[in-house]
Amino acid sequence: MSLIATDRVVPATDTSATEGRIVWDAPKSLWWFGHLAGTIIAVTVFPQWDGVGVMLLLTALTVCAGHSVGMHRLLIHRTFEAPLWLERALVWLGTLVGMAGPMGMIRAHDMRDWHQRQAECPHHPSHGAGFWRDAWWQMHCRFDLAHPPRFQIEPQIADDPVLRLIERHWMAQQIPLAVILWALGGWAWVFWGISTRIVLSLSGHWAVGHFAHRQGHQGWRIEGLPVQGYNLPGLGLITFGENWHGNHHAFPHSARHGIEPGQLDPGFWFIRALETLGLARAIRLPDSAPPREGLTRVIPLAAPRERLINEP
Repeated sequence: MSLIATDRVVPATDTSATEGRIVWDAPKSLWWFGHLAGTIIAVTVFPQWDGVGVMLLLTALTVCAGHSVGMHRLLIHRTFEAPLWLERALVWLGTLVGMAGPMGMIRAHDMRDWHQRQAECPHHPSHGAGFWRDAWWQMHCRFDLAHPPRFQIEPQIADDPVLRLIERHWMAQQIPLAVILWALGGWAWVFWGISTRIVLSLSGHWAVGHFAHRQGHQGWRIEGLPVQGYNLPGLGLITFGENWHGNHHAFPHSARHGIEPGQLDPGFWFIRALETLGLARAIRLPDSAPPREGLTRVIPLAAPRERLINEP
């Protein structure tokens, strides 16, 4: 069976997208459990509202500006352009989410995307397992292919000295923030602003990915693929637009995820704010690239397509 290649994933003649095994990823798992212990300390030893407020504020900053905009829409998909210093800053904020460094995030994202574009996709990259098993697999394990494809990151990213430094010490990026939090609010702010935030962010990221690949609203589908993306209405504000995953599957090149009326997308609002400040340009929308092969409309549009997906 021939395998589809993507920009960063190039299968070899012996590559298989299905032959592999799920193994416990000790560093990733111990990282999560360590911060779970810190979360328990925050809740039981330091049950204070200022800590909760710091956690919520930093979660919004790192997940919206860092993960959704910096890592996902800019670094991975190049849906807009920004000055190099700003790109590095946003990626650093995304690293603070606690999931991986910039290269690790690109690899995890693109390998999952590659799997989901093949004729057959295993349960791990498709989120096909049950709720608890998928949670364990995604947050504590990895899927090792017996014959993996070649993975190539473009030199613009792979050779960037700042991104390479962040990647090499991605877990240690929490330390400067922890020092600041300790100076301002003591250990309570450290446990709330670091450990509790990381556990909430990682668990929330998995939950959105789990449900957004199983069922929900669909505006479009990609015919011929075993894995579809779904929208999760009502979660736009707390996921910063990442809940519109069905739209993202349809238009992965678009900086805007919430493309239909009423689909709130704070991540895109942030990009528009950067544009107003002269810090973002060449912002791509659904019509900025040809439609994906197999793209099919599921629900009729409530407004003309050109107006709907290109309006500010």
